[in-house]
Amino acid sequence: MTSATTRYGDFENLREQAIALRREGLSLRQIRDRLKINNNDILNRLVKGEPPPDWTKRPNAKDALRARARELRLKGMTYDRIQLELGCSKSSISLWVRDLPKPERTRTREEASAIARKGWEVTLQRREEARQRTKQEAAGEIGTMTDRELFLLGVAPYWAEGTKSKPYRRQERITFINSDPDMIKLFLDWLRLLGVEDERLRFYVHIHETADVGAAERFWAEIVGRDTASFNKTSLKKHNPKTNRQNTKEEYRGCLVIQVRQSAELYRRVEGWWCGIVGAARSADRKNRT
Repeated sequence: MTSATTRYGDFENLREQAIALRREGLSLRQIRDRLKINNNDILNRLVKGEPPPDWTKRPNAKDALRARARELRLKGMTYDRIQLELGCSKSSISLWVRDLPKPERTRTREEASAIARKGWEVTLQRREEARQRTKQEAAGEIGTMTDRELFLLGVAPYWAEGTKSKPYRRQERITFINSDPDMIKLFLDWLRLLGVEDERLRFYVHIHETADVGAAERFWAEIVGRDTASFNKTSLKKHNPKTNRQNTKEEYRGCLVIQVRQSAELYRRVEGWWCGIVGAARSADRKNRT
């Protein structure tokens, strides 16, 4: 018997209890709480060979779609019509109904193309709805945030996006640049948590010279709650005709640069905090981390 199992006493006795509870229809979580087993590896070994109860199995949503697709195919519908009806991809429909007879073509090529386009629009809409549901559910999992969580969270974006001192160019100061308004707001919240006064902050816009510079300056000024007159001179990126720019739409606002004056000491602390986070992550007990 391994040292891991001896901590839970008689392994075989525990296994008998776990199997009995499993056969009563309890989930792994319920068995864990009932027997006070906090190690997932031990818990899985205790119930090894016992199938989970039916109520814990997630239903396969595609089973119903497959059955419906076959039903529609037998009624003579084409892949395009089935896609329009169900909102799933034609590749999936093809797999589900390929053993069924093909319906006779009764539409012109133009009519079939119109149906195909409409079916694809329905598919895209349902995908977008599913994407938004997932994002909303994930956002709800975060809940409230403590000051310590905000403190740790703010270090990583800076070390990813902020300027850093190099051995060949010592420049220890806090400068952060980003095109995401929410990232800018988070960074400002983080600075306030660290006690950085607003008077020490300097802002300027970095944007392509062919964009609407004035609109970009007004946009970022509103994001940070400042007047455009308080911004430093905008940095313009020269146009290179050889490049194929993708950020040419009206919503393109460039990036906002935030500089913190007299920030050498803060920069050194940020570098130290990042080293501490990396070290803590490497030494943490990943298996039993809470």
